[in-house]
Amino acid sequence: MLRRKRESEESELNNQSNPPAESESSNGDEPITVTQARIPVNHRKKLSRDQFNQPGVWKVAFKIFLSMVSIVLLGIIVSAWYFSSDLPSIEQLEVYEPKLSTKVYSVDGKVIKEFYKERRTRVPFNELPMNVVHALLATEDKRFYDHWGVDMIRFVKAAMVNTIAMSSKEGFSSLTQQLARNLYFDAEKTLARKFKEVLTAIQIERRYSKQEIIEMYLTHMYFGNEAFGIQSASRIFFDKDVQELSLEESAYLIGLLQAPSYYTRNADAGERRKKIVLRRMFDEGFITEKEFNEAKNKPVVIRPRRQEDVVGIAPYFTEYVRKQLEDLQEELRVNIYEDGLVVHTTLDSRAQAAAEGAYQESVKEKFLNLDAFGAKVMKANAQSFLPKYLQRDGVEQDAIKKLLADPKSVDSLAKFYGIVQSSLIALDPTNGHILAMVGGRDFTKYKLNHVTQIKRQPGSTFKPFLYTAAIDNGYSPTFKLLNQDVVLIMDNGDRWTPQNYDGNRGGPTSLREALARSLNLVAVRLMQEVVPPSQVVSYAGKMGITTPLQPVDALALGVSDVIPLEMASAYGVFANKGIRVEPTAILKIEDKDGNILWQYVPKTKEVLGAETAYIMSEMMKSSIDWERGTGRWARKYGFERPAGVKTGTTQKWSDGWYIGFTPQIVAAVWVGYDTYELNLSSKNPGEVIAAPMWGRFMARAHDAMQLPVEDFEMPPGVVRLEVCQESGLLANTACPTKIKEVFNAKYQPTDPCNIHTGKIKTTKKKKGVGF
Repeated sequence: MLRRKRESEESELNNQSNPPAESESSNGDEPITVTQARIPVNHRKKLSRDQFNQPGVWKVAFKIFLSMVSIVLLGIIVSAWYFSSDLPSIEQLEVYEPKLSTKVYSVDGKVIKEFYKERRTRVPFNELPMNVVHALLATEDKRFYDHWGVDMIRFVKAAMVNTIAMSSKEGFSSLTQQLARNLYFDAEKTLARKFKEVLTAIQIERRYSKQEIIEMYLTHMYFGNEAFGIQSASRIFFDKDVQELSLEESAYLIGLLQAPSYYTRNADAGERRKKIVLRRMFDEGFITEKEFNEAKNKPVVIRPRRQEDVVGIAPYFTEYVRKQLEDLQEELRVNIYEDGLVVHTTLDSRAQAAAEGAYQESVKEKFLNLDAFGAKVMKANAQSFLPKYLQRDGVEQDAIKKLLADPKSVDSLAKFYGIVQSSLIALDPTNGHILAMVGGRDFTKYKLNHVTQIKRQPGSTFKPFLYTAAIDNGYSPTFKLLNQDVVLIMDNGDRWTPQNYDGNRGGPTSLREALARSLNLVAVRLMQEVVPPSQVVSYAGKMGITTPLQPVDALALGVSDVIPLEMASAYGVFANKGIRVEPTAILKIEDKDGNILWQYVPKTKEVLGAETAYIMSEMMKSSIDWERGTGRWARKYGFERPAGVKTGTTQKWSDGWYIGFTPQIVAAVWVGYDTYELNLSSKNPGEVIAAPMWGRFMARAHDAMQLPVEDFEMPPGVVRLEVCQESGLLANTACPTKIKEVFNAKYQPTDPCNIHTGKIKTTKKKKGVGF
């Protein structure tokens, strides 16, 4: 009675969950419950027992049996000969090389991206949980360990059912046959393919153990939702490794094999299919009645697909990595989409999470109003602005005309191209490792990486290269220049009189103060009177800037284009004691067996003296620590560590920058529109628009990575002296304002202040002048 009850329950579940007819797939031959056909009773006279026992009857029956066996054997031999040329070669059979995903790992061991044609990961048999194996055997091939590639009992049963039904109602493919079909043949339903499948299955059984066949099957088969193999399915459906699957989850995934697309789209049908798998596991003795009842009543919880499942955790970074891998393919003789490579990168998932969080908060706080402004301007000038951007993106003229003639299209395009963009890049200055990268607002919409693929004017963030040249050539932070108007002669002969951002002027101003307050007039005077433009170009090049720089006085204000990644890397020289390390994203590439194919070799070079690097770091600390420093805004967002920073704003407020560093992290933030027709407005200079993102990121990244608070280490060749603020010479008791300042020991002041000597000066009263 219990057995009949089980069969009745399973029959009902089958009738409820059977998917609509599909093309024959990996599991298209799954036995389908068929209503038993009634055979009409033939009322012809039956043979008596005596007649049946006569020797002649047995003799005839034996001859018929031998004839049938002979015919079958002959058919097999003829088929084997006929189809031998179309069967997989011995070499193909002996080497199983499925298309495997290349996995990209963060430096802290997380998979951040997979590159693949078929998303698949191979799992050895000894790492497969028995619940998965038992579910597979109970459902797909319960006599797997008893046959040699073809289940003859299932074959005979299928032949009888199909003969009675006069159609292909029931399949007989063994697990090995299914594997053979998916490895070597297409899905066409022909007798010829079936013969090839059977013959290949027999060959597979001869060359592989049963465990190896199960491993190959669970690696190769498709489970739906781009998941090939049980490990990918486990990750995609449940966000866990296959070893962590529960009994009901194992049954659910194995149940998908019959019709992946149907069951993944129909939750109820998938749940019923799971119960059928569990029932068969119980019937075959793989689980107890208690386990069956508990698992049957536990609904599986499918994890919703997230955007990061498609684009990855750090999409701009992984796309940057993918392009580098493609460049290495030929040299390494690999296919990054099929060979199952393991790529170890420099990205720290904790730093990336901090970057993404800081970025999104800035979008909500600062960018939405700018988006609305950009869309409004773009729409008002649609006929002149939009054609340029559409042509740039490869849209043909006829299509452009149609788009511009449709008001809804114009509105949509204005919003798309009027959006303000931004980027954040963070590196470890000691080794050049890229720790975090956000290249734009939304990778699914905007593929342009604003860290590596744009060239924009840096504005005042270029000034540290100018000041570095001065400090490295013997000038000190106390050296003063007039904060007064200067005139620049442009290449076209025009006269340009630059202004300080706040429009103010002043008297003699030290290099430290001028850099902290980002005074344009002092910077231009420094270029004109102390450091020639060609020398500044040389220093910038040594520190990592590769874009063309015009050796003109206006370079002091950052009028030549640069790349954000290179700017961040160049600032890392200050943090790394004068040593430049080329930025890198990939540390190591391994094949699927763990053999190292490629390994990063750091490229380092000392480009500044440690003394110059330290003095520049100390000067740039004033920008964030002083009340009048342009970088002070970052302190409002939780960042309290010692740091050197510089802000920048370009002409007409097209770009806003904030770049800064601690001994452990250097980070650069750029904000701007992708078109120069739009600007951020005077209300959003670099210190306002870019500082919040930088401050939030640096505070959170250091904490998340558990980095200790460190200050810049003063090298032996630097001294800290008390000097007179006015003269910059050694302070004496008469000096009214004394400050501590750092100097290269080779160029330290040795004379006392010559302004405040302590002596009373007497002056003759001039005619016409009164005091």
